[in-house]
Amino acid sequence: MVMTAEKKTMAFGWRVYGLGVMALSLVCLAWGTFDPGQPVPKAFPNRTALAYAAAAFMLVAGAAVEWRRTTAWGAAALAAYYALIVVILMNGRVVLAHSTEYGAYSGAAEQLAIAAGGLIVYAANARIDAALAARLTRLGQLAFGVCALLFGGAHFFYMNLTTPLVPNWLPPSQAFWAYATGIGHIAAGVAILTGVGARLAAILLTAMYLAFTLLVHSPMLLTDPSSHTNWSESALNIALIGAAWVVADSLAGSSGAIRR
Repeated sequence: MVMTAEKKTMAFGWRVYGLGVMALSLVCLAWGTFDPGQPVPKAFPNRTALAYAAAAFMLVAGAAVEWRRTTAWGAAALAAYYALIVVILMNGRVVLAHSTEYGAYSGAAEQLAIAAGGLIVYAANARIDAALAARLTRLGQLAFGVCALLFGGAHFFYMNLTTPLVPNWLPPSQAFWAYATGIGHIAAGVAILTGVGARLAAILLTAMYLAFTLLVHSPMLLTDPSSHTNWSESALNIALIGAAWVVADSLAGSSGAIRR
């Protein structure tokens, strides 16, 4: 198996994606509970044991993504787990119970974005028909585009929560960047869904998530390193960086395909 230079470049995206999932799993293992994006009722039988099992699965699957020979298997496992178990079973219950609350949808979108990233990584690495790989890739792109729209909407629905996250020293104002990042998400979602300027939009979205790590999540961790929420949000952001990066790479075309 020979990898082209472009394929090697694409590997950076899915490796960040794998590291993000591993970070999520390590936070779960450290606190002995499910990730906040995986809502399981407190009274669920053997909840703690299941939380450790889910975290161990995420850790192994995320690590598998890092090794080229097992990338496809790890990505397939994560795509299936996040799409079927996390989004449909776990978050689906929340959406049905809180169908009038926007947060239920944006929360599910965070998990769907991880599933979309896994699907695209699988399509890029699995020994499957090229036409099927293209369809799976486009499905992942469309799913991620919808997620970006929902993320943008959340900025506006919860502006009172978004604005304080912006560093108060950043000009021109916290409110400006809260609105700007919301608009950026929506614009990126539209671009990815329509295919107009899609790759540039995905690249800019990746850069925005990187900025979130530097300007929002890292300072929060430094301020309160004992917070489970801070660690889980930071890990989630890494996974989203990887997913957005994977989407951007997948929109570059098929010229960097593996030669077998």
